[in-house]
Amino acid sequence: MTCQYITFSAEEGIARIQFNRPEVFNSIHKAMAFEIQEALEYCKSDEIRCIIITGTGKAFCAGQDLKEVVDPHGPKLQDIVRDHYNPIIRAIRSIEKPVICAVNGVAAGAGANIALSGDIVVASTAASFVQAFSKIGLIPDSGGTFFLPRLVGFNRASALMMTGDKVSASEALLMGMLYKVYDADIFESEVNTLARKMADMPTYGLALTKQALNNAMSADLHAQLENEEALQTLAGSSYDYNEGVEAFLQKRSPIFKGK
Repeated sequence: MTCQYITFSAEEGIARIQFNRPEVFNSIHKAMAFEIQEALEYCKSDEIRCIIITGTGKAFCAGQDLKEVVDPHGPKLQDIVRDHYNPIIRAIRSIEKPVICAVNGVAAGAGANIALSGDIVVASTAASFVQAFSKIGLIPDSGGTFFLPRLVGFNRASALMMTGDKVSASEALLMGMLYKVYDADIFESEVNTLARKMADMPTYGLALTKQALNNAMSADLHAQLENEEALQTLAGSSYDYNEGVEAFLQKRSPIFKGK
Protein backbone atom coordinates (compact mmCIF):
# COMPACT_ATOMS: atom_id res chain seq x y z
CA MET A 1 0.00 0.00 0.00
CA THR A 2 1.11 3.57 -0.74
CA CYS A 3 1.21 5.95 2.22
CA GLN A 4 2.13 9.59 2.68
CA TYR A 5 1.61 10.17 6.39
CA ILE A 6 2.54 6.78 7.82
CA THR A 7 5.12 4.21 6.85
CA PHE A 8 3.96 0.63 6.53
CA SER A 9 5.95 -2.55 6.16
CA ALA A 10 5.19 -6.24 6.45
CA GLU A 11 8.01 -8.73 6.74
CA GLU A 12 8.18 -12.28 8.06
CA GLY A 13 4.71 -12.05 9.55
CA ILE A 14 5.26 -8.76 11.37
CA ALA A 15 3.50 -5.57 10.20
CA ARG A 16 4.80 -2.18 11.28
CA ILE A 17 2.57 0.90 11.23
CA GLN A 18 4.68 3.97 11.94
CA PHE A 19 3.16 7.43 12.26
CA ASN A 20 5.27 9.68 10.06
CA ARG A 21 4.55 13.38 10.52
CA PRO A 22 7.48 14.15 12.84
CA GLU A 23 7.37 17.87 12.05
CA VAL A 24 4.05 18.06 13.96
CA PHE A 25 4.83 15.28 16.48
CA ASN A 26 2.84 12.80 14.39
CA SER A 27 -0.46 14.56 15.03
CA ILE A 28 -3.29 13.05 13.03
CA HIS A 29 -5.44 14.64 10.35
CA LYS A 30 -8.10 13.13 8.10
CA ALA A 31 -5.81 11.69 5.45
CA MET A 32 -3.47 10.18 8.03
CA ALA A 33 -6.37 8.67 9.98
CA PHE A 34 -7.63 6.97 6.84
CA GLU A 35 -4.14 5.63 6.08
CA ILE A 36 -3.99 4.10 9.57
CA GLN A 37 -7.39 2.53 9.04
CA GLU A 38 -6.30 1.15 5.66
CA ALA A 39 -3.13 -0.31 7.15
CA LEU A 40 -5.07 -2.02 9.93
CA GLU A 41 -7.49 -3.43 7.37
CA TYR A 42 -4.54 -4.83 5.41
CA CYS A 43 -3.24 -6.43 8.61
CA LYS A 44 -6.26 -8.74 8.67
CA SER A 45 -4.40 -10.77 6.03
CA ASP A 46 -3.38 -14.27 7.12
CA GLU A 47 0.25 -13.47 6.36
CA ILE A 48 0.35 -10.96 9.23
CA ARG A 49 0.81 -12.52 12.67
CA CYS A 50 1.72 -9.50 14.80
CA ILE A 51 1.37 -5.71 14.45
CA ILE A 52 3.61 -2.96 15.79
CA ILE A 53 2.24 0.59 16.04
CA THR A 54 4.85 3.26 16.75
CA GLY A 55 5.95 6.77 15.83
CA THR A 56 8.75 8.57 14.03
CA GLY A 57 11.06 11.03 15.74
CA LYS A 58 10.44 12.43 19.21
CA ALA A 59 6.74 11.57 19.44
CA PHE A 60 4.49 8.55 19.29
CA CYS A 61 1.49 10.72 18.45
CA ALA A 62 0.41 14.14 19.70
CA GLY A 63 -3.26 13.45 18.97
CA GLN A 64 -5.45 15.52 16.70
CA ASP A 65 -3.89 18.09 14.38
CA LEU A 66 -5.66 21.20 15.69
CA LYS A 67 -5.05 23.12 12.46
CA GLU A 68 -7.59 20.82 10.84
CA VAL A 69 -10.16 21.52 13.56
CA VAL A 70 -10.03 25.30 13.11
CA ASP A 71 -10.08 25.08 9.32
CA PRO A 72 -13.58 26.29 8.27
CA HIS A 73 -13.46 23.84 5.37
CA GLY A 74 -12.21 20.95 7.48
CA PRO A 75 -14.21 18.15 9.13
CA LYS A 76 -16.39 18.88 12.13
CA LEU A 77 -15.31 17.63 15.57
CA GLN A 78 -18.09 15.05 15.68
CA ASP A 79 -17.01 13.70 12.29
CA ILE A 80 -13.39 13.51 13.45
CA VAL A 81 -14.27 11.41 16.49
CA ARG A 82 -16.75 9.20 14.63
CA ASP A 83 -14.94 8.73 11.32
CA HIS A 84 -11.24 9.13 12.17
CA TYR A 85 -10.55 7.78 15.65
CA ASN A 86 -13.35 5.40 16.57
CA PRO A 87 -12.64 3.10 13.60
CA ILE A 88 -8.95 2.94 14.59
CA ILE A 89 -9.75 1.90 18.16
CA ARG A 90 -12.36 -0.62 17.03
CA ALA A 91 -9.89 -2.11 14.54
CA ILE A 92 -7.10 -2.47 17.11
CA ARG A 93 -9.40 -4.18 19.60
CA SER A 94 -11.11 -6.47 17.08
CA ILE A 95 -8.23 -7.56 14.85
CA GLU A 96 -7.45 -11.21 15.50
CA LYS A 97 -3.75 -10.90 16.20
CA PRO A 98 -1.59 -9.21 18.84
CA VAL A 99 -1.08 -5.45 18.54
CA ILE A 100 2.02 -3.99 20.20
CA CYS A 101 1.82 -0.25 20.79
CA ALA A 102 5.45 0.82 21.06
CA VAL A 103 5.46 4.32 22.53
CA ASN A 104 8.74 5.89 21.46
CA GLY A 105 8.06 9.45 22.66
CA VAL A 106 5.28 11.76 23.76
CA ALA A 107 1.76 10.33 23.47
CA ALA A 108 -0.84 13.03 23.98
CA GLY A 109 -4.60 13.28 23.63
CA ALA A 110 -5.94 10.74 21.16
CA GLY A 111 -2.37 9.55 20.67
CA ALA A 112 -2.16 8.46 24.31
CA ASN A 113 -5.46 6.62 24.05
CA ILE A 114 -4.53 4.87 20.80
CA ALA A 115 -1.46 3.61 22.65
CA LEU A 116 -3.52 2.35 25.59
CA SER A 117 -5.81 0.37 23.30
CA GLY A 118 -3.03 -2.04 22.31
CA ASP A 119 -2.78 -5.62 23.52
CA ILE A 120 0.78 -5.07 24.71
CA VAL A 121 1.88 -1.52 25.48
CA VAL A 122 5.59 -0.83 25.90
CA ALA A 123 7.43 2.45 26.11
CA SER A 124 10.84 4.00 25.74
CA THR A 125 12.34 5.87 28.66
CA ALA A 126 11.88 8.93 26.41
CA ALA A 127 8.08 8.45 26.33
CA SER A 128 5.44 10.37 28.22
CA PHE A 129 1.64 10.35 28.36
CA VAL A 130 -0.70 13.34 28.54
CA GLN A 131 -4.48 13.40 28.63
CA ALA A 132 -4.36 16.83 27.02
CA PHE A 133 -8.07 17.23 26.27
CA SER A 134 -8.94 19.24 29.39
CA LYS A 135 -6.48 21.95 28.42
CA ILE A 136 -8.67 22.93 25.47
CA GLY A 137 -12.05 22.19 27.05
CA LEU A 138 -12.66 18.75 25.56
CA ILE A 139 -13.26 15.30 27.03
CA PRO A 140 -10.94 12.32 26.44
CA ASP A 141 -11.97 10.32 23.40
CA SER A 142 -10.52 7.40 21.39
CA GLY A 143 -11.52 5.03 24.17
CA GLY A 144 -9.67 6.94 26.88
CA THR A 145 -12.57 7.01 29.33
CA PHE A 146 -12.96 3.25 28.78
CA PHE A 147 -9.36 2.04 29.02
CA LEU A 148 -7.62 4.37 31.45
CA PRO A 149 -9.89 3.83 34.50
CA ARG A 150 -9.59 0.07 34.00
CA LEU A 151 -5.80 0.34 33.89
CA VAL A 152 -5.06 2.77 36.70
CA GLY A 153 -8.28 3.03 38.71
CA PHE A 154 -11.15 5.50 38.64
CA ASN A 155 -9.68 8.16 40.93
CA ARG A 156 -6.28 8.31 39.28
CA ALA A 157 -7.78 8.30 35.78
CA SER A 158 -10.13 11.13 36.76
CA ALA A 159 -7.21 13.18 38.08
CA LEU A 160 -5.05 12.59 35.01
CA MET A 161 -7.90 13.52 32.67
CA MET A 162 -8.92 16.64 34.56
CA THR A 163 -5.44 18.02 35.33
CA GLY A 164 -3.85 17.10 32.02
CA ASP A 165 -0.64 16.33 33.92
CA LYS A 166 2.22 14.68 32.04
CA VAL A 167 3.13 11.15 33.13
CA SER A 168 6.62 9.79 32.50
CA ALA A 169 7.19 6.27 31.23
CA SER A 170 8.43 5.13 34.64
CA GLU A 171 5.36 6.61 36.35
CA ALA A 172 3.07 5.01 33.76
CA LEU A 173 4.69 1.64 34.44
CA LEU A 174 4.09 1.97 38.18
CA MET A 175 0.46 2.97 37.55
CA GLY A 176 -0.18 -0.14 35.46
CA MET A 177 -0.54 1.62 32.10
CA LEU A 178 2.36 -0.28 30.53
CA TYR A 179 3.81 -3.77 30.25
CA LYS A 180 7.47 -2.76 30.12
CA VAL A 181 9.77 0.23 29.69
CA TYR A 182 12.99 -0.08 27.69
CA ASP A 183 16.00 2.22 27.60
CA ALA A 184 15.76 4.53 24.60
CA ASP A 185 18.95 3.22 23.00
CA ILE A 186 17.67 -0.38 22.87
CA PHE A 187 13.97 0.38 22.48
CA GLU A 188 13.61 -0.55 18.82
CA SER A 189 15.56 -3.80 19.11
CA GLU A 190 13.54 -4.85 22.17
CA VAL A 191 10.27 -4.08 20.39
CA ASN A 192 11.38 -6.14 17.39
CA THR A 193 12.35 -9.04 19.65
CA LEU A 194 8.96 -8.90 21.35
CA ALA A 195 7.15 -8.80 18.01
CA ARG A 196 9.12 -11.79 16.73
CA LYS A 197 8.19 -13.72 19.88
CA MET A 198 4.50 -12.92 19.44
CA ALA A 199 4.49 -13.73 15.72
CA ASP A 200 5.97 -17.16 16.44
CA MET A 201 3.32 -17.99 19.05
CA PRO A 202 -0.03 -19.76 18.44
CA THR A 203 -1.78 -16.64 17.19
CA TYR A 204 -5.19 -18.29 16.85
CA GLY A 205 -5.15 -18.91 20.59
CA LEU A 206 -3.97 -15.34 21.15
CA ALA A 207 -6.90 -14.07 19.09
CA LEU A 208 -9.28 -16.05 21.26
CA THR A 209 -7.56 -14.70 24.39
CA LYS A 210 -8.08 -11.19 23.02
CA GLN A 211 -11.75 -11.96 22.43
CA ALA A 212 -12.08 -13.26 25.99
CA LEU A 213 -10.51 -10.09 27.39
CA ASN A 214 -12.78 -7.90 25.28
CA ASN A 215 -15.78 -9.82 26.58
CA ALA A 216 -14.57 -9.48 30.16
CA MET A 217 -14.78 -5.69 29.94
CA SER A 218 -18.57 -5.89 30.23
CA ALA A 219 -19.46 -9.44 31.37
CA ASP A 220 -20.26 -10.64 34.88
CA LEU A 221 -18.48 -13.71 36.27
CA HIS A 222 -21.18 -16.19 35.21
CA ALA A 223 -21.22 -14.89 31.64
CA GLN A 224 -17.43 -14.82 31.48
CA LEU A 225 -17.13 -18.42 32.64
CA GLU A 226 -19.44 -19.38 29.77
CA ASN A 227 -17.36 -17.28 27.37
CA GLU A 228 -14.21 -19.05 28.53
CA GLU A 229 -15.81 -22.44 28.04
CA ALA A 230 -16.87 -21.64 24.48
CA LEU A 231 -13.54 -20.08 23.52
CA GLN A 232 -11.51 -22.85 25.13
CA THR A 233 -13.49 -25.38 23.10
CA LEU A 234 -12.49 -23.54 19.95
CA ALA A 235 -8.86 -23.32 21.05
CA GLY A 236 -8.80 -27.04 21.86
CA SER A 237 -9.88 -27.93 18.34
CA SER A 238 -7.12 -25.91 16.68
CA TYR A 239 -4.04 -27.11 14.83
CA ASP A 240 -1.85 -25.01 17.12
CA TYR A 241 -3.16 -26.71 20.26
CA ASN A 242 -2.41 -30.17 18.87
CA GLU A 243 0.99 -29.02 17.66
CA GLY A 244 1.79 -27.49 21.03
CA VAL A 245 0.88 -30.66 22.92
CA GLU A 246 2.78 -32.91 20.53
CA ALA A 247 5.84 -30.67 20.64
CA PHE A 248 5.78 -30.66 24.45
CA LEU A 249 5.54 -34.44 24.63
CA GLN A 250 8.27 -34.86 22.00
CA LYS A 251 10.47 -32.29 23.72
CA ARG A 252 10.86 -30.16 20.60
CA SER A 253 10.06 -26.59 19.64
CA PRO A 254 6.54 -26.20 18.22
CA ILE A 255 5.85 -24.73 14.80
CA PHE A 256 2.60 -22.83 15.01
CA LYS A 257 0.48 -21.84 12.01
CA GLY A 258 -2.10 -19.54 13.58
CA LYS A 259 -4.99 -21.88 12.94
